Amino acid sequence: MNFTRWSARLPGTQRRAAARTDDLVTEDRLSDGAVPAARAEQLTVPVPAVDELPVREVLDRVPALVALVHGPDHRLAYVNDAYVVAFGLRPTGEPARRALPELDEIGLLPLLDQVLRSGKPRTVKSRKAPDGRSYTFTCTPVTEGHGGGGGGSGVLVFATDVTDHAEAAERLRASERRQRETAVTLQRSLLPQELEEPDDLRIAATYLPGGTEAAVGGDWYDVITLGGGRTALVIGDVMGRGVRAAAVMGQLRTAVRAYARLDLPPHEILQLLDGLAMEIDANQIATCAYAIHDPNEGKLVYASAGHLPILVRDESGVVLRADEPTGPPLGTGGWMHASGSIPLGPGSTAVLYTDGLVERRDEDLDEGIAALERALAGATGSPQVICDRLVRSAGVTAEHDDDVAVMVLQHPAHTGPDGELFRNAALELLGGVEAAPRARAFASGVLTSWRFPVELHDLGVLAVSELVANSLQHGTPPMRLRLRRTDRRLIVEVTDGDDHLPRRRRAEPGDESGRGIAIVATIASNWGSRRTPGGGKAVWCEFVLPKG
Repeated sequence: MNFTRWSARLPGTQRRAAARTDDLVTEDRLSDGAVPAARAEQLTVPVPAVDELPVREVLDRVPALVALVHGPDHRLAYVNDAYVVAFGLRPTGEPARRALPELDEIGLLPLLDQVLRSGKPRTVKSRKAPDGRSYTFTCTPVTEGHGGGGGGSGVLVFATDVTDHAEAAERLRASERRQRETAVTLQRSLLPQELEEPDDLRIAATYLPGGTEAAVGGDWYDVITLGGGRTALVIGDVMGRGVRAAAVMGQLRTAVRAYARLDLPPHEILQLLDGLAMEIDANQIATCAYAIHDPNEGKLVYASAGHLPILVRDESGVVLRADEPTGPPLGTGGWMHASGSIPLGPGSTAVLYTDGLVERRDEDLDEGIAALERALAGATGSPQVICDRLVRSAGVTAEHDDDVAVMVLQHPAHTGPDGELFRNAALELLGGVEAAPRARAFASGVLTSWRFPVELHDLGVLAVSELVANSLQHGTPPMRLRLRRTDRRLIVEVTDGDDHLPRRRRAEPGDESGRGIAIVATIASNWGSRRTPGGGKAVWCEFVLPKG
């Protein structure tokens, strides 16, 4: 068999094994005696051996595309009928760059050089050809002459049509892209579109979804102003990917906002969230850190459900890590969470983040947190500038394999003229009923020194009178009055040792009491009450300052 001096033959061992098989079958049939010799001759159909089949006839009938090139410039020796149908007639003897321009267009000629040099077959999967169909190309080295002993070498190009597979894969990728876009849209719509702006904190946050190859997770953050100058900050991460994780995240975030209005300690908020997470999906867990900032206390009170530690850089540049206490993630049940605290005075910066910022497959998690501490120690500027710098220092790119949520908050140190807009004054309420007139006189003097308009001055004194009278009648010592002003509002707060929270109720015409809270709720912009950590309660109200 000679095909333009190129041969495609079975290995010698396979030919000998095929010959032995034919001999054994013939001998078995004769020895059995089941079929007479004459009958056997009639039933025998002469089938040519593989070595006797014309190569051109075989290759021309192969549905795959076949081309044979030889020499260093890959001169075309042969193309089969399927190749001609796909790309038309091709001139033999010409270099492949002119004879097979379609192979040059899809970048296959360098692969022919590689196969010719190495003598090893190579395959490229699913390349789209100029005819609009996709092929998987296998390039195999061949040698001139019989038995592999010739002098010339070439490459047999075998192209299998995989258009159906490629289109199915593209449809699958398109479906995954649509699902990811849906999850990203849902995720972003459930995150706060604009962060609330507390009087005493400056806050910025960033959310970055994972790259195109990673499904969207359930990272979230939120800022909730509690009233009375206090602010709740929350960050969390729902385990899992896709729309389901984003939906669970949305439910948890909504629940956090609802529970925060109760103004409970952080660990009690996590207890409520833990039970809710089990009701939403028993197989879904989430980490969460919930913190409350009170400018009067100069610290951040927090609780953590399996979340990464909050980092705080003080005004001197020292970074502190809020490691303990930390409980298990939400949705595990059976754990009593506890609250801790970390200093956050004027001039301090705190960072809350999810694991996508610090966790890497090739390094320990503590190393990532330590790197974030170093980056925070050297980061200055506004919260947004610091937020962007921390993301860059962590090496987060558009192709990152996990979601990233970061929230940076600063407690500015108010000095100079700005400091006049942030003032505090407090009075211990000692004695009995005589404490009420002392409180009114104290409030009047303070509000006058703060140069409030007459109307706001009178409303403030009235609120002090009602809250102090309510505390004297229903509370227990120790009692304290606190006045605070910011650049936006006046806050009046009275604390005492009784933990019974007041409520607004309708007083009947004959009632001698029960109107104090109703009056405060009517004249103030907002009011509320909460239990204090050491036992007792705080009742507060606030007035929005006139602009200018």
